[in-house]
Amino acid sequence: MLGQQVFAGGLELPLMVVHRDALEHNIETMAAFVRDHGMELAPHAKTHMSAEIAALQLEAGAWGLSVATPRQARVVRGFGVGRILVANQVVDPAGLDWAAGELERDPAFELLSFVDSEAGVDILARHAASRPFRVLVELGHEGGRAGCRSLDQLLSLVSYVQEVPHVELAGVAGYEGALKTADDVRKYLDLLQEAVEYVRLKNPILTVGGSQWFDVIGRELVTTQARILLRSGAYVTHDDGYYRERTPFNRIDGELRPALEVWAHVLSTPEPGVAVVGMGKRDAPYDEGLPVPRRDGVTIVKMQDQQTVVHADGLKPGDLLAFGISHPCTAFDKWRVLPLVDQDYRVVGQITTNF
Repeated sequence: MLGQQVFAGGLELPLMVVHRDALEHNIETMAAFVRDHGMELAPHAKTHMSAEIAALQLEAGAWGLSVATPRQARVVRGFGVGRILVANQVVDPAGLDWAAGELERDPAFELLSFVDSEAGVDILARHAASRPFRVLVELGHEGGRAGCRSLDQLLSLVSYVQEVPHVELAGVAGYEGALKTADDVRKYLDLLQEAVEYVRLKNPILTVGGSQWFDVIGRELVTTQARILLRSGAYVTHDDGYYRERTPFNRIDGELRPALEVWAHVLSTPEPGVAVVGMGKRDAPYDEGLPVPRRDGVTIVKMQDQQTVVHADGLKPGDLLAFGISHPCTAFDKWRVLPLVDQDYRVVGQITTNF
């Protein structure tokens, strides 16, 4: 694959490619943003689950990696990552036994996870070994996902954590991504800062999501007496749909560039103005918007498992079409190996995934 040109005939289509220049630009851009705002980046590896991309993020100064599950933690630990933040409540016995064993085996390994209930704390305590599980008490919001629903509930849980052996309080966690307005985000961040003040740890951690509102976070948390960990994930390849519309760089200086692109052949033109393309739901994401045709005059009618029906004039079987994607977090999992390409679509490396 290395050195091949994507359209020279040696690579089978459909094919999702990763543009090297855009990937490197995005990693450098977010590294600079968090550095300039006094924060740190713990990029969410659930987006890519790739050792190659993880290495680039860590080389650019990332604190460590975020994951969503113990299984993902085990995978990125295999990448050689020394700091892992499980941005979720962890209750799986097998996953906790692995984590406890890994903490015991390597004194330098750092692992954090979320808690939002006494029952969750008790589960962690039962599976701990010689080193305690370090936890972040999560503050949610009405209509959001997990997390304590009030500051009083969070403070009560903080007291409980501090009484339970084998569990150690490290700070506070939140997720602002489901909020709709900047004003709602600011109010929520105020509550998180208040929670950090009440916790009264010497060097507390405060972690937030950060893909859609990192500009607001950068402004609002600048004076917070805590180590701010941003868990942004989708930034790494950006997209042509969901995040193109929602990136904070639409409001502030800077830009992210779409790094993922799917190429496919036209398979059939069964009716005038209708073409069937050899790309389907198994090749490109569709949960947060359909792929975005890169050719003017092409519109997607519907996606099926292995084909996509488009409206367009002048197409014929064998023609090549390119599509941008919407929502990178459900793009990488469809591929085990993706070619990394330069501006001339020559393969300069590969991205492997581990889902």
